[in-house]
Amino acid sequence: MGSEINKRKAEHITLCLTDQVAGKGITSGMESVRLVHNALPEIDFNDIELNTSFLGTPIATPFLISSMTGGAEQAGEINKHLATAAEERGWVFALGSTRALIEKESFRESFQIRKYAPTIPIVANLGAVQLNYGFSAEQCKDIVNMTGSTALVLHLNSIQEVIQTNGDTNFENLLPKIDQLTKNLEIPVGIKEVGWGIDGQTAKKLKDVGIQFIDVAGAGGTSWSQVEKLRSNDSIRKEAAEAFVDWGISTIESLVSIKEKVNDCPLIASGGMRTGVDAAKAMALGASHVGFARSILKQATTSTEAVLNAMETRELELKMAMFGLGIKTIQALRQTDRVLLT
Repeated sequence: MGSEINKRKAEHITLCLTDQVAGKGITSGMESVRLVHNALPEIDFNDIELNTSFLGTPIATPFLISSMTGGAEQAGEINKHLATAAEERGWVFALGSTRALIEKESFRESFQIRKYAPTIPIVANLGAVQLNYGFSAEQCKDIVNMTGSTALVLHLNSIQEVIQTNGDTNFENLLPKIDQLTKNLEIPVGIKEVGWGIDGQTAKKLKDVGIQFIDVAGAGGTSWSQVEKLRSNDSIRKEAAEAFVDWGISTIESLVSIKEKVNDCPLIASGGMRTGVDAAKAMALGASHVGFARSILKQATTSTEAVLNAMETRELELKMAMFGLGIKTIQALRQTDRVLLT
């Protein structure tokens, strides 16, 4: 089992460094959002602040490194670069799936990043479906303790599991198990998709059983059916995966749908997010935070400095967008009426 996970995680990294894994025929929806330029902002650019909070913890930016990797040799170095940069810039760090951490002790080092990031929020990550395959609240607590995490996110990846070799496809009666887990853990528990989005009705069900934050992880970025298609040797599953290349709810559609049903739950916009302008659009539509993943993965394979450069660029882009709107704070950006859906 351990060598199989290591191989899978390593292949995920390699494939996600290429454009072969992008969905086709569907975008994040950011091109349908227009921010109304304010020609007379009447603010000093230097007074613009990006600071906000994440689940009660003050942070310097509204940005998050979305769950990417762990459980492979290369992942340790990638996570070190990401964590060191996230600590310096004040980004939230969401780990890749921590199932490997429990199943093989040698994989733990790649997830133990608290030594590089002593103050920022760290979010542990586990497939929700694992609650149907023997994962208990106690094991979730072990994951949280071993990673020094301040929150846990459960990811939903049904389509991926069908295409993945030996995938876990029993998603039956997960909602009551999620309910029990939220009651048994002392830290916030959130939910995320992996690239096909979450609709408002589903989000409300999850909020009603104790989920405290939602990462929409909409379509328009990495397609995990494409990733698993490229890994698979099963000709039938490879062909079936192609039918899902444009599957999912876009990031923008997810945000709008969830905001209609759930008003008091922090929303993370991820899925095809590439610039600070994308982030400004998402927050103008109600997102509280914005996650970046594959768009900074290449830099993370290089060095901490490369990651820092990418982070500073995203921050500058967001500040410029706020300046173009005449807005000084993240709170004001989330309340602006200078946004149009075309």
